[in-house]
Amino acid sequence: MTSEDLKQSLKLYIVLSRALKAVNETTHQLFQENGLNPTEFAVLELLYHKGRQPLQQIGNKILLASGSITYVIDKLEKRGFLLRVSCPSDRRVTYAEITAEGEAFMGELFPKHEKHLHELMSVLSPAEQEQAIILLKKIGLSIKDLSY
Repeated sequence: MTSEDLKQSLKLYIVLSRALKAVNETTHQLFQENGLNPTEFAVLELLYHKGRQPLQQIGNKILLASGSITYVIDKLEKRGFLLRVSCPSDRRVTYAEITAEGEAFMGELFPKHEKHLHELMSVLSPAEQEQAIILLKKIGLSIKDLSY
C-alpha cells in the first residue's frame, strides 16, 4: 500500500461522507416541513410498509438505540399516528401499529419523499445508480470481515 493508495482511500471516505451529509440534510428538511424528525419518519415508514411491529424490535430495524424508541413512540402516539397494542398471547410484548391517520399522513408524505430521493439520485443514470449500489454494498459487506 502506497502513500497514494492511502490518500485515495481517505478521499473516497470524505466524498462518501459529504454526499451522505448532503442527502441527509435535504431529506431531513422535508421531514421537518412535515413536523417530523428523521427517527419519527423512520418509525412511521417501517410501520407503513411492514405493518405492526414489536416495540422491542423497532430500534434494531431502524438502527436506533432502544432507549430512544419509547420517546419516539410516545410522540407519534400523541399525534395520533400510531397505537400501542398488547400481544394477546404474550403480555411481555407490545406492538406499535400505524393508525388510519398515520396511514393517511404517510400516504401523502412518502410519495413526496420517494420523488425527492429520485430527483436527488437522478444526477446518475440508471446504470450508474446500479453500479453505485454494487460498489457501496461491496464496501459495506467487506467491513464485517475486517478485524483491527
